[in-house]
Amino acid sequence: MIPQRRSLALLCAAATALSLSSCALSLGGSSQGGAAPSQQAIETTSSTDAGTSAPGAATSSASAGATATASGPAVPGYAVGEMPPVPLFALPDISVLTDSGSAFTPDLTRSIASVPGVTVSAARCDQPGVLASSTTVLGDGAIAHSSDSGSVTNHGDGSGTYSDGQVSITNHGDGSGTYTNGQVSMTVHGDGSGTYSDGTLSVTVHGDGSGTSSNSLTGESITIHGDGSGTYSAGRVSITNHGDGSGVYNDGTISIVNYGDGSGLVNTQEVAMKPLAKVGSIGDFPSIDAVKPVTSCGTVITLEDGVLFDFGSSQVRPEASATLGNLATVLTDSGAPSVQIHGHTDSVSDDAFNQTLSEERARAVMTALQGQGVTASMEATGYGETRPVAANENPDGSDNPAGRQLNRRVEIFIPAF
Repeated sequence: MIPQRRSLALLCAAATALSLSSCALSLGGSSQGGAAPSQQAIETTSSTDAGTSAPGAATSSASAGATATASGPAVPGYAVGEMPPVPLFALPDISVLTDSGSAFTPDLTRSIASVPGVTVSAARCDQPGVLASSTTVLGDGAIAHSSDSGSVTNHGDGSGTYSDGQVSITNHGDGSGTYTNGQVSMTVHGDGSGTYSDGTLSVTVHGDGSGTSSNSLTGESITIHGDGSGTYSAGRVSITNHGDGSGVYNDGTISIVNYGDGSGLVNTQEVAMKPLAKVGSIGDFPSIDAVKPVTSCGTVITLEDGVLFDFGSSQVRPEASATLGNLATVLTDSGAPSVQIHGHTDSVSDDAFNQTLSEERARAVMTALQGQGVTASMEATGYGETRPVAANENPDGSDNPAGRQLNRRVEIFIPAF
């Protein structure tokens, strides 16, 4: 009986040992590397682990947020001693600022087709002056234009301003500029640096690979120093990478200190760990193209004097009624609220005669258009021989009939509207 009892005891001991060994192996498993956990993931894992950890387990000293292992606590998704990297951040889209060049060069011409006796072209912007109550030509491609929908100033040197009541854009002409629309604010300095803010996201880029990003909605804050170092924080989670292989992680439950020499601490427990990789760099903000000068300030409709008047006369010829009828239709269809009528002559006769003739011809055309039903506000001005569009004489001093014919004209100017 005694040997049999000893055999039974040995069998029971062996079975117990095997059972304990199996339990120990089960507790020894650990998580492998993975993507950086979010604050929510850490907190969810923490609460799950805290609610399911068996009392008296080998890792009962590890608090919530840790993955229980035989070697110590770990950040969810990472091996013991590993910490999530400091994440980089994407630059926000600022194309509304960098692609805003067309806002400073408005098309001030009207889509009007030429008809028999009437030639339509774009008005040049090389003569300073007031085109209309809403448009002022400043010369050299510069112009100031305003309307009910907003205002544009093009300085002709690559810079300008734009505003439509909601959006405001400033282009300094050197690659830098600003954009605001009440919610979004952008500043580009032209050297790769700049700022962006939309009420939730705030980004600063220094143009040397460094920058900051903060999100008030998620509570995330990222700082990239551009030298391999950086920091990240969100809620209870904070990560610091010193750029020399060392760094610190803390989420209120797990504390990791990496010395950068192959060693470190996990909640005061010494653990072998690889040095941290350097934090990457962020990109630059693009510069802004300079504003193109304005080359057209409105629309000019030109009528040769031979179509309307006999030589030296300001009386409209009866045969011109068809041409004036076409012109009246063009003006009415364009919807122009105001029209300027300019009379011009060649250099034959003296200055005083030409000035008077040009004024009388401008008024005669205005009266004729009013008779044709044009209701736009009209102003008649004579310029005499002061604004030729061609030479009255050839270089050798001889007469230039073709040039004189071009200079004898009446122009109908339609300012931008």
